[in-house]
Amino acid sequence: MSRKNRREHLSPELTPLIDVVFLLLIFFMVSSVFKKEELALLLNLPKAESGKKDSVQKEYITIELSDERIAYESEKLSYEGLKAKVESLEKKTLINLRVDGNVKYDRLVKILDLLQKNKLENLSLITIRKPKS
Repeated sequence: MSRKNRREHLSPELTPLIDVVFLLLIFFMVSSVFKKEELALLLNLPKAESGKKDSVQKEYITIELSDERIAYESEKLSYEGLKAKVESLEKKTLINLRVDGNVKYDRLVKILDLLQKNKLENLSLITIRKPKS
């Protein structure tokens, strides 16, 4: 009886490897953070029942206001720094004003007065829509 020396050709199975690669890809896609806007201050925005969302994407400037800080386009500034930035804007510039719900009224009025002195009247106050009950 003769023995034949047959060797089986071993090849790695690619199916489990491909499965692992796809699972890792899905994991990283799901667990990554997608930010819509880059904002400087963490604000507790007031809620409003009415309001509308702009359907047309326009160029705008975002000013954020909290109890202690002011941010212009995600850059933290003092009031004087904001004043210098606002003075250089065109009159037709659209401004989104994000104001924390706990900000004192006189602080908000001071910012609105600054915008009005520079004839910047295209203003939107950003809120969060209340859930319908």
